[in-house]
Amino acid sequence: MDETITLWRPVGPKELALIKATGMRAFPPRLPEQPIFYPVISEDYAIKIARDWNVAADGAGFVTRFLVRKAYIDGFVAQEAGGNSHLEYWIPASELDAFNAAIVGQIEVVQTFR
Repeated sequence: MDETITLWRPVGPKELALIKATGMRAFPPRLPEQPIFYPVISEDYAIKIARDWNVAADGAGFVTRFLVRKAYIDGFVAQEAGGNSHLEYWIPASELDAFNAAIVGQIEVVQTFR
C-alpha cells in the first residue's frame, strides 16, 4: 500500500456540494480566476480559514480531511502563507485531475461552522 499524508481543505457550501457530487472522492475544477488549488497542512489552519473566511463569505465553512499519496505530494513544496503555522501546497489548477487521482479513500467533513 502507498504511503499517504493527511491534508485538509477549508471549503464553503458551494464547493462542498460539488465534492459531494463526486461521492466525496474529488475536488471540483478551479474557476478561471482560481489558478491554484491549496490544500493545507494543519487542521488548525483549515479551521481558521473555514471559520473566519468561509463563514463571512458564504454563510458556512467546512473543514475537509483527506489522504494523498505521499509520492505525489512530494513533488510540491509547502508554501508559507502569512505565518510559519500557515503552510499549504500550491497545486496549479492544471494539476487538479492528477491531485484528485492521488487521493486515497474519501474526503471527510470534520468541522462545520455557521
